[in-house]
Amino acid sequence: MAKGRQLKGRIRSVQNTRKITKTMELVATSKLKRAQDRVVAARPYAAALREVIADLVTPELAERFPLLRRPAAPGKGGPRRAAIILITSNRGLAGGFNANLIKEARRRMEALEAEGYEPELYGIGKKGIGFFRYLGRKFATERVDIGDRPTADHAAEVVQPLIEAYERGELASVDLVYAQFQSAISTPPATVRILPVAAPEAKAAEKGIRPDYILEPGPDELLAKLLPLYVRNALYRGLVETAAGEHGARRTAMKNATDNAGEILEVLKRTYNRQRQAAITQEISEIVGGAAALQG
Repeated sequence: MAKGRQLKGRIRSVQNTRKITKTMELVATSKLKRAQDRVVAARPYAAALREVIADLVTPELAERFPLLRRPAAPGKGGPRRAAIILITSNRGLAGGFNANLIKEARRRMEALEAEGYEPELYGIGKKGIGFFRYLGRKFATERVDIGDRPTADHAAEVVQPLIEAYERGELASVDLVYAQFQSAISTPPATVRILPVAAPEAKAAEKGIRPDYILEPGPDELLAKLLPLYVRNALYRGLVETAAGEHGARRTAMKNATDNAGEILEVLKRTYNRQRQAAITQEISEIVGGAAALQG
């Protein structure tokens, strides 16, 4: 019966594990709804901001704003430093969510190094920071206090020093590696360049028509305020989409773990019942055999 007791212990262990994974799945589902609402709320503002900048930017204005200018290549006197902001989660148990983001960041670093740049890492989230620390890679900035409820102030704190460094000509570019939230089950890693700002094209300009605005203050003053805001908003969107992606990935991972635990339980219970039935049959056979021997 020693093996039977071992099976019962394994069954209790798997049952307890399934309760934990089921609870985590429910918690992730609850958090996902709130995170998804933040993603949906952030998108219209970003789209409106992009349209306004598209209507304001002209080739003449673009040359006067450092955030719109593309610096020269490293071999032609341009800066060699290139920043990469990597957003991961603070917690695990989310399947390959963090591993995919880290892989995307490493791919981007290799591409920049091949072009002659010196990548600088700016980490948000314990998982990405811990991985590159293990590799001996230093971070220019480490933030583990943002969590899964980012705010616009968090984004401003992270990106404002980079904006100032880019305006001084110390950075060649700023790339953001984040989880693009497409749905609860689809959150692929993505890289977007937030500096220099790629001036979006106005819809009216596609038809050869420029809107005739009377602006007060003028386009220069408006762009001076809107361009940094556009960069901060790009990072904020990356933060909220990654937070939503984390909850979606964790829900999927915990659901798979719960389903797998159920399948293991079925196998263990079937094995235990067969062993118990075999033991009972063996005992009955021994009793019948003993009775027959006494009668004989």
